[in-house]
Amino acid sequence: MVVESVRIHMLTSQHVVILKEADRDRYLPIWVGANEADAIARRLQGVVPERPLTHDLFATALDELGVQLKQVIISELADETYRARLIMELGDRTVDVDARSSDAIALALRAGVVIYATDDVLERAGVTPAEADTIDEERLSVFRDFVNSLDVPEPPEGES
Repeated sequence: MVVESVRIHMLTSQHVVILKEADRDRYLPIWVGANEADAIARRLQGVVPERPLTHDLFATALDELGVQLKQVIISELADETYRARLIMELGDRTVDVDARSSDAIALALRAGVVIYATDDVLERAGVTPAEADTIDEERLSVFRDFVNSLDVPEPPEGES
Protein backbone atom coordinates (compact mmCIF):
# COMPACT_ATOMS: atom_id res chain seq x y z
CA MET A 1 0.00 0.00 0.00
CA VAL A 2 1.06 3.58 -0.57
CA VAL A 3 -0.33 6.64 1.14
CA GLU A 4 -2.31 8.26 -1.67
CA SER A 5 -3.49 11.29 0.31
CA VAL A 6 -4.81 12.76 3.53
CA ARG A 7 -8.19 14.43 3.17
CA ILE A 8 -10.82 16.23 5.19
CA HIS A 9 -14.47 15.22 4.88
CA MET A 10 -16.21 18.54 4.25
CA LEU A 11 -19.50 17.68 5.96
CA THR A 12 -18.04 16.26 9.17
CA SER A 13 -14.55 17.85 9.21
CA GLN A 14 -13.14 14.40 9.97
CA HIS A 15 -9.79 13.34 8.54
CA VAL A 16 -9.24 10.31 6.36
CA VAL A 17 -6.03 8.74 5.06
CA ILE A 18 -6.43 7.08 1.68
CA LEU A 19 -4.14 4.11 1.09
CA LYS A 20 -3.84 2.66 -2.41
CA GLU A 21 -2.64 -0.76 -3.39
CA ALA A 22 0.64 -0.34 -5.23
CA ASP A 23 -0.18 -2.80 -8.00
CA ARG A 24 -3.95 -2.40 -8.23
CA ASP A 25 -6.60 0.29 -8.42
CA ARG A 26 -8.03 -0.43 -4.97
CA TYR A 27 -8.19 2.06 -2.12
CA LEU A 28 -8.47 1.75 1.65
CA PRO A 29 -9.91 4.79 3.46
CA ILE A 30 -8.91 5.00 7.13
CA TRP A 31 -10.50 7.62 9.38
CA VAL A 32 -7.93 9.21 11.70
CA GLY A 33 -7.72 11.99 14.27
CA ALA A 34 -6.65 15.52 13.38
CA ASN A 35 -3.22 15.23 15.04
CA GLU A 36 -2.47 11.93 13.33
CA ALA A 37 -3.63 13.29 9.96
CA ASP A 38 -1.34 16.29 10.47
CA ALA A 39 1.63 14.04 11.32
CA ILE A 40 1.04 11.98 8.16
CA ALA A 41 0.41 14.99 5.91
CA ARG A 42 3.50 16.83 7.18
CA ARG A 43 5.68 13.88 6.28
CA LEU A 44 4.06 13.51 2.84
CA GLN A 45 4.73 17.19 2.18
CA GLY A 46 8.32 16.99 3.42
CA VAL A 47 7.71 19.45 6.27
CA VAL A 48 10.31 19.06 9.01
CA PRO A 49 9.22 20.45 12.38
CA GLU A 50 11.60 22.63 14.37
CA ARG A 51 11.34 20.19 17.28
CA PRO A 52 10.49 16.48 16.91
CA LEU A 53 6.83 15.56 17.11
CA THR A 54 5.77 12.30 18.76
CA HIS A 55 6.18 10.10 15.66
CA ASP A 56 9.53 11.70 14.83
CA LEU A 57 10.69 11.17 18.41
CA PHE A 58 9.65 7.51 18.41
CA ALA A 59 11.29 6.86 15.03
CA THR A 60 14.51 8.50 16.24
CA ALA A 61 14.44 6.54 19.51
CA LEU A 62 14.02 3.24 17.63
CA ASP A 63 16.92 4.14 15.36
CA GLU A 64 19.17 5.14 18.27
CA LEU A 65 18.37 1.86 20.03
CA GLY A 66 19.22 -0.15 16.92
CA VAL A 67 15.64 -1.27 16.30
CA GLN A 68 14.62 -1.44 12.65
CA LEU A 69 11.00 -1.02 11.64
CA LYS A 70 10.71 -3.58 8.83
CA GLN A 71 7.06 -3.28 7.85
CA VAL A 72 3.63 -2.09 8.91
CA ILE A 73 0.54 -4.25 8.48
CA ILE A 74 -3.02 -2.95 8.62
CA SER A 75 -4.11 -6.22 10.13
CA GLU A 76 -7.69 -6.05 11.31
CA LEU A 77 -10.96 -4.17 11.09
CA ALA A 78 -13.22 -4.65 14.11
CA ASP A 79 -16.10 -2.44 15.19
CA GLU A 80 -15.15 0.09 12.50
CA THR A 81 -11.67 0.44 14.01
CA TYR A 82 -8.53 -0.52 12.16
CA ARG A 83 -5.69 -2.22 14.00
CA ALA A 84 -2.13 -2.39 12.79
CA ARG A 85 1.06 -4.21 13.63
CA LEU A 86 4.60 -2.91 13.64
CA ILE A 87 7.09 -5.58 12.63
CA MET A 88 10.49 -4.63 14.06
CA GLU A 89 13.90 -6.26 14.27
CA LEU A 90 16.52 -5.93 16.95
CA GLY A 91 19.49 -8.02 15.94
CA ASP A 92 18.17 -11.53 15.35
CA ARG A 93 14.95 -10.87 17.29
CA THR A 94 11.68 -10.00 15.52
CA VAL A 95 9.07 -8.11 17.49
CA ASP A 96 5.41 -7.72 16.50
CA VAL A 97 3.74 -4.78 18.27
CA ASP A 98 0.06 -3.79 18.20
CA ALA A 99 -0.53 -0.17 17.08
CA ARG A 100 -3.19 2.25 15.97
CA SER A 101 -3.27 2.32 12.18
CA SER A 102 -2.65 6.08 12.07
CA ASP A 103 0.46 5.78 14.25
CA ALA A 104 1.71 2.84 12.20
CA ILE A 105 1.27 4.78 8.94
CA ALA A 106 3.04 7.85 10.37
CA LEU A 107 5.96 5.68 11.50
CA ALA A 108 6.13 3.80 8.21
CA LEU A 109 6.48 7.08 6.34
CA ARG A 110 9.29 8.20 8.63
CA ALA A 111 11.13 4.88 8.37
CA GLY A 112 10.51 4.48 4.63
CA VAL A 113 9.05 0.99 5.04
CA VAL A 114 6.32 -0.84 3.20
CA ILE A 115 2.73 -0.70 4.43
CA TYR A 116 0.66 -3.84 3.90
CA ALA A 117 -3.01 -4.56 4.48
CA THR A 118 -4.34 -8.06 5.02
CA ASP A 119 -6.60 -9.61 2.42
CA ASP A 120 -9.41 -9.69 4.98
CA VAL A 121 -9.19 -5.93 5.60
CA LEU A 122 -9.05 -5.18 1.88
CA GLU A 123 -11.99 -7.47 1.14
CA ARG A 124 -14.11 -5.82 3.85
CA ALA A 125 -13.15 -2.17 3.39
CA GLY A 126 -11.27 -1.76 0.12
CA VAL A 127 -12.89 0.29 -2.62
CA THR A 128 -12.25 -0.42 -6.29
CA PRO A 129 -13.56 2.12 -8.82
CA ALA A 130 -14.10 -0.68 -11.38
CA GLU A 131 -16.62 -2.24 -8.97
CA ALA A 132 -18.96 0.65 -9.72
CA ASP A 133 -20.55 -1.37 -12.52
CA THR A 134 -21.50 -4.14 -10.12
CA ILE A 135 -22.49 -2.12 -7.06
CA ASP A 136 -26.09 -1.11 -6.73
CA GLU A 137 -26.76 2.55 -7.54
CA GLU A 138 -27.62 3.46 -3.93
CA ARG A 139 -24.23 2.33 -2.59
CA LEU A 140 -22.49 4.03 -5.47
CA SER A 141 -24.27 7.34 -4.82
CA VAL A 142 -23.20 7.25 -1.16
CA PHE A 143 -19.58 6.76 -2.25
CA ARG A 144 -19.90 9.56 -4.85
CA ASP A 145 -21.32 11.91 -2.22
CA PHE A 146 -18.46 11.05 0.12
CA VAL A 147 -15.77 11.62 -2.52
CA ASN A 148 -17.37 14.85 -3.69
CA SER A 149 -17.44 16.20 -0.14
CA LEU A 150 -13.69 15.75 0.39
CA ASP A 151 -11.38 18.75 0.42
CA VAL A 152 -8.46 17.54 -1.68
CA PRO A 153 -5.45 19.88 -1.74
CA GLU A 154 -3.15 19.50 -4.71
CA PRO A 155 0.24 17.97 -3.82
CA PRO A 156 3.30 20.21 -4.29
CA GLU A 157 4.77 20.05 -7.78
CA GLY A 158 6.93 16.97 -8.27
CA GLU A 159 5.17 14.94 -5.56
CA SER A 160 2.33 12.49 -5.87
